[in-house]
Amino acid sequence: CTRCVRFINEVAGTGELGTTGRGNDMQIGTYVTRPLASELSGNIIDLCPVGALTAKPHAFTARPWELTSTDSIDVMDALGSAIRVDSRGAEVVRIVPRTNDDVNEEWIGDKARFAYDGLKRQRLTVPLVRSGAGRLEPASWADALQIVGQRLRSTAPEHVAGVAGALADAEALVALKDLLNAAGCERLGADSASDSASDAVCADVRASYTFNATLAGVEDADVILLVGTNPRREAPVLNARLRKPFLAGSAVFGVVGDACDLTFDYDHVGTSARDVDALANSSLAFAQTLRGARRPLVVVGAGAAAQPGVAAAVARLAASLPALVTREWNGLCTLQTAAGRTAALDVGYTSCDLDSARFVYLLGADGAAARLPPGAFVVYQGHHGDAGAHAADVVLPAAAYTEKAATFVNTEGRTQRTRQAVAAPGAARDDWKIIRALSDAAGLPLPYDDVSGLRARMADVCPSLVAADVLEPTSPEVALLALSRLAKSSAPASDAVLASVIGDYYMTDAISRASRTMAKASAAANGRLASGSDSAKAEAMRM
Repeated sequence: CTRCVRFINEVAGTGELGTTGRGNDMQIGTYVTRPLASELSGNIIDLCPVGALTAKPHAFTARPWELTSTDSIDVMDALGSAIRVDSRGAEVVRIVPRTNDDVNEEWIGDKARFAYDGLKRQRLTVPLVRSGAGRLEPASWADALQIVGQRLRSTAPEHVAGVAGALADAEALVALKDLLNAAGCERLGADSASDSASDAVCADVRASYTFNATLAGVEDADVILLVGTNPRREAPVLNARLRKPFLAGSAVFGVVGDACDLTFDYDHVGTSARDVDALANSSLAFAQTLRGARRPLVVVGAGAAAQPGVAAAVARLAASLPALVTREWNGLCTLQTAAGRTAALDVGYTSCDLDSARFVYLLGADGAAARLPPGAFVVYQGHHGDAGAHAADVVLPAAAYTEKAATFVNTEGRTQRTRQAVAAPGAARDDWKIIRALSDAAGLPLPYDDVSGLRARMADVCPSLVAADVLEPTSPEVALLALSRLAKSSAPASDAVLASVIGDYYMTDAISRASRTMAKASAAANGRLASGSDSAKAEAMRM
């Protein structure tokens, strides 16, 4: 039927699948020595009507009647794709997409589909405390929490900091904020390997860090400018949406940043913030087309937005585009890359300097491990033994996204909830429950004991956190006010290349880094598989 061939060519746009022969002699295959490199390749498994294409990681692991299915959402990127988690006993054995036309249609990325084997490797299952010999040793929950509570009480508030990781859920974010605020600490930041504050994030105006046009709305844009982002790596399902207006001939594309294969044609109009600034008065054909657009769309990558001068340059460009922000259309979008980042900004985690910190609480934050100050007491709360756990003095094991009912907010500001599919391993607990127990140990008890009380508190902090599957657009007046403030920034536009923050699509978080399947896919994508042997080529093709 060639459904797989048509998907790879038309939807994914990579064109590695084709046919040879005709009639009964027709065969489907890849090009010689070329693996199936699309980040959406797993979707052809669902498309195949006869089962000729199967998921190798799931094959022969369970019978269909042994599986328990749980509807949930994906957290491998910031789109919040609808998924179904199939489990047998305490193990996740398959993840497949659910239809949600507003978010992911019927597709999911390969990382969302295949990284689940990382959920059973390198897991933190018991509390760990660093001994005098410098080794992390198992401890009881009571002992671990007592140590952390005592250090929190004895540290001056100005030397306390909290960092939220990429997979932190909204319940944990609010609970940790309440605990550290009760201790007098206001230093709360989002996970990053850099401590440079972003002039793009105006946490008081939600439109400055969300995807305002909505994911489905990109199909209505007629001119699209991508600034410092590679949607093929950062959000492959969104990249498939961007191909729709390209194939229909209803939109033209421009890119400021690294030149890369996005599976559609575009004008490469620059590489830096200075080039963004120049577009406002440029005589380039694309710049003139952008200024005359009926529904222009400017997508700024989260990594680019964090660089000094970029937000101001984008704001000045927006001022020259009267159709960019109107009552009917808001085409200025930020594409987040982490599932927990939008909720973190909603709650008040922006950026923080760790240089003077003496007590650092890492809520699943692994990127910040590279900038921990010497001598600081570090607490790591998370589900995998990644960089943050290796740097910690106390490790508190937590549940992963398939093991808890938790709230996440996607890049467009849509609140969604995961559902518990399996039990957490060992002594791991829900993130917010750990923080609630810690508040008692620290002598700063939080005013809620169950999830309903916590979500009532979430509604007080940010009402959108409890408005499930509802988008609340920012008024154009408020959005334009934020832009006018950013446009006046004194940060100069630099010549630094605005590259995507995602270097390796298959290795972006603690779960995917622990996945053997993702390790093989990464090796194939980066050409590290042994070339020349039939087995290596076959392995790459099966991936």
